[in-house]
Amino acid sequence: MVNEESAHQMIDNETSADVVQTGGMSRRSLSSLWEELRDAIRGSEADYTQIGMGRAVFLLAVPMILELIMESTFAVVDIYFVGTLGASAVATVGLTETYLFLLYSIGMGLSMGVTAVVARRVGEKDAEHASLTAVQAIILALLVSLPFALAGILFAQDLLALMGADAWTLEHGYPYMQWMLGGNAVIMLLFVINAIFRGAGDAAIAMRVLWIANSVNIVLDPVLILGLGPFPELGIEGAAIATTIGRGIGVGFQVRALFKGGKHIRVGRQHLRADKQIIKRIVETSLGGVGQMIIGMTSWIFIMRILAGFGSQAVAGATIALRIMMFTMMPAWGMSNAVATLVGQNLGARKPDRAERSVWVVGIWNMSFLVMIAVTFFLFSESLVGIFTDDAEVVAVGSTWLTIVSYSYFVYAWWMVAVQAFNGAGDTITPTKINFVFFWLIQIPLSYVLSTMLDMNYHGVFWAIMISETGVGLFTLWLFTRGGWKKAVV
Repeated sequence: MVNEESAHQMIDNETSADVVQTGGMSRRSLSSLWEELRDAIRGSEADYTQIGMGRAVFLLAVPMILELIMESTFAVVDIYFVGTLGASAVATVGLTETYLFLLYSIGMGLSMGVTAVVARRVGEKDAEHASLTAVQAIILALLVSLPFALAGILFAQDLLALMGADAWTLEHGYPYMQWMLGGNAVIMLLFVINAIFRGAGDAAIAMRVLWIANSVNIVLDPVLILGLGPFPELGIEGAAIATTIGRGIGVGFQVRALFKGGKHIRVGRQHLRADKQIIKRIVETSLGGVGQMIIGMTSWIFIMRILAGFGSQAVAGATIALRIMMFTMMPAWGMSNAVATLVGQNLGARKPDRAERSVWVVGIWNMSFLVMIAVTFFLFSESLVGIFTDDAEVVAVGSTWLTIVSYSYFVYAWWMVAVQAFNGAGDTITPTKINFVFFWLIQIPLSYVLSTMLDMNYHGVFWAIMISETGVGLFTLWLFTRGGWKKAVV
């Protein structure tokens, strides 16, 4: 058996080339890699401000990747079974998600602030305030979820009509929105509590929570949608019920893990109180994150509204393509999320150069992965979309998007890690300003001009997305190299 020092050295590589060289890998090296993989999955007590950078990225990224793969697996399974109900049912999911994206933007923005504050406190070795931050984050999540729940339950049909839903959706699809928005508290809590675990360095716990939640979702989806066994056939409403139940079970496991204690954070009874100063700090740090996500997500609402003008097939094709993109990009997002934790904790430990190095290491890994995905999209886009529908027009729309978006993945990989560096440092305002320019001032107008004024149909929308996202990637990476994020105060 190899010793611990050998195992750590094996993982501590600074470039992707070092990591992927396996041709001459010895039995000892494979054993070392297996030990590190096992530590990453079960959780490690390692100090991410002290251990080798390659090992730190590995221990954090692996559970984050596995967590997001399961999340995206559910999204693909969900749309597969909904797809059996027809294009209008898929369009219902897509239109509902335009509103859920608003919720996600707040949840993800709040999560950015929570991760940054918790990571900074953990890096400073201040366990008491890290735990207090966790409780305040949960309070905020519950408060934010309330207005969305009321809107979804009371005004589902009106909200769908506003987005141009067809007659089938308005008559049969609105219960899906009622369940998804009405039960949104479980979504918010999943976001925020997992952000607490990630910021503390307990990414393995966040992984296990989503595996449990989404495993339940995957089992219940066909059962409730199709009415298998003794269960009634609930159609599209069954998909929403399955999701709510699965995520609710996941939240239960989160709360249990938070109080039982992870490797790096534990909440006790003494922390169950409101702290106005910490709440204020979280809100201030999260505002930029919420802003950048709202800008990005609302731009998507406008994009979907433009696509809705070209029919349900265009919306359905875009929805399926988006699910495929989510599934294939989850490993890249997992690696990028590791950057937020590493940057936050190392800035807390007053090691800004080490924080910067984490971005370059992950960036190389990310770029290598997404280039492979881009080639896959370019070669097999129609086959991928065809898994979920046999509607030729829906396949045409979805495959066109996948093909066009593949051109931007080389740059997009670097945007993902650079943005997480800003967010992990607590500088969420800078990405907000960037998103405002590239998504609102460039992407939306360009989508309208190309698709409608220049008669490029949905092709114009997809080209506008590719152009704007390539631009935002290049600009964000350039701004990261300026180094102003290192001075952010949390």
